[in-house]
Amino acid sequence: MELGYEKYGFPYGKRYNSFVGYFKKKYGERLQKIVLDAGFTCPNRDGKVGRGGCTYCDNAAFHPSYSTAGKSLRQQMDEGIGFHKVRYRTTEHYLAYFQSFSNTYASLDRLKVLYEEALQHPDVVGIVIGTRPDCVDEQKLDYLADLAQGRVLKGWSRSLAGTGERTAPVVIVEYGIESCYDRTLLRINRGHDFETARRAVMMTAERGLDVGAHFILGLPGETVRMMLDSCAMINALPIRSVKFHQLQIVKGTKMEKEYAECPQDFERFALAEYIDFFVDMLERLRPDLFIERFVGEVPPRFVNETPWGLIRNVELLRLLEKRLDERDTWQGRLL
Repeated sequence: MELGYEKYGFPYGKRYNSFVGYFKKKYGERLQKIVLDAGFTCPNRDGKVGRGGCTYCDNAAFHPSYSTAGKSLRQQMDEGIGFHKVRYRTTEHYLAYFQSFSNTYASLDRLKVLYEEALQHPDVVGIVIGTRPDCVDEQKLDYLADLAQGRVLKGWSRSLAGTGERTAPVVIVEYGIESCYDRTLLRINRGHDFETARRAVMMTAERGLDVGAHFILGLPGETVRMMLDSCAMINALPIRSVKFHQLQIVKGTKMEKEYAECPQDFERFALAEYIDFFVDMLERLRPDLFIERFVGEVPPRFVNETPWGLIRNVELLRLLEKRLDERDTWQGRLL
């Protein structure tokens, strides 16, 4: 007898659409992201739409030591590949992940130089671009679509295990949306509203590009009910994958001060509560959405407290899967 979740064919028999193995399924081999810092900034830092950046942000807390703006892209990629080779010894190809700050916040000419430089590395088969929804336009997206369809890098090729010879790189755009609620976006100094995010995602998907989105769970002023209700808005976006992070209060940020002054405005979860809450989220999310991440890890030196202890991501995934089994539920069950 077929169980409810089995009809979706989730990877490895899981009860949710795990991103683990997605690249292997699509391209025939594991592709590892190499985080890059290309020296970008953000429009809510340099005065274009605001100053100070997002109130929760300290970018140093979210990228590895090999990724720093003072190094060339080639050096970062070489060091990143060396770093990951220790853990993933059979990995042969990589994605250059432009992560730090807003990686489309420059002229198109400048972007072309950076993206195409990364794609010249012999072990790199594509790029992942992390950016804000207010930092793209039709011209930039047209270029990315042309890049992904082989109309830019003439003579470029890479041989992948499952798809053979590729003459066009993998191109993925990840948008930091963070919240579906405008009052939250205003409070955290994002500098854009949710409609801007929706429009950017639509423009990107219309060009055939893979789109990912990032959201933070537990931002000030948002209740559990609001976060659960946001699933309907996320489901309506034409995205391929989604990342969720629990809010972590990073030392030295404006949010650290806000939390000290108004702790009652923050929904803080104990570990077991967060696992149950995220199961509630999964039940409301489209089953075709790949869940790339449901928690975030910040090095302990960047936070004043680690209420969940030093538990690693692999154990958190085990707890999530165990709770899905215990509740006999799965991604999309309530849709």
